[in-house]
Amino acid sequence: MYPDHTPQWAVEVHQPTPIPPPVVHPAPVVPVQPGTVPAVASVVLPDGRVVTGYAIDHPQPQAVTDPPAVSRTAVNVALGGVGFLAVCGGLLLLTSFIAALTAFIGQLIILAAVIFGGWIAVQVLGTSGSSGTTVHIRKATFKRNHFHG
Repeated sequence: MYPDHTPQWAVEVHQPTPIPPPVVHPAPVVPVQPGTVPAVASVVLPDGRVVTGYAIDHPQPQAVTDPPAVSRTAVNVALGGVGFLAVCGGLLLLTSFIAALTAFIGQLIILAAVIFGGWIAVQVLGTSGSSGTTVHIRKATFKRNHFHG
């Protein structure tokens, strides 16, 4: 078409850049307890290389447990309510016991008064001997504030 005209849709070709091999860093030193030597383990990689090192026990994460269906606060409040009801029941029984004891003491006092009163009546009104004084009552008249017997 036009010899001095370059088409706008020209393609640029890029050559791939090679990736350098990874840099191998030395493994960190694991502290060993005195007197114990960890076991040496060897692993054969798929490309045929053999990697040898100490076996390290990795800490296992704790199992995640679901939170309880009922909160601890609710359980504590419920137990406190049960304890309060037990104390109130005990106080009710204590007041009932005090009322019954008061009634019993009152009945003992009345019984003692009846028995003691009966003993006094027998002593005063009894005819068991001649030590008593006999009083004869005769008809007396009062005339003008004077006693005539």
